[in-house]
Amino acid sequence: MEKSDVVAALAALAQDNRLDVFRLLVQAGPDGMAAGSVASALGLAPNTLTFHFDRLRNAGLVTVRRDGRSMIYAARYDVMNGVLGFLTANCCQGAEAQGAAGCAPKVKRKRIKERA
Repeated sequence: MEKSDVVAALAALAQDNRLDVFRLLVQAGPDGMAAGSVASALGLAPNTLTFHFDRLRNAGLVTVRRDGRSMIYAARYDVMNGVLGFLTANCCQGAEAQGAAGCAPKVKRKRIKERA
């Protein structure tokens, strides 16, 4: 992945609503979500959402397809993984291959409350 592509992707994600939209689309899976469902889930006005979708699409982070009257947006996992790969390509000077703990991403998991 080229540095200019990574810069464009990071610039597109450097806004609260766009980051929320992208994360929601990643969670939705490869089938994506209708624009109206994204708007409802995030409480965004349709005209505002269109602007954010355009920025994400121009950066190559999402695709769009028509399904009847709906526009279905989906995350491009190949681009997302390319950005992550670019950012971590030289992590810990290659120590990742040796099992360096500092190179492994930390994932926060929500605690599930057990019911009594």
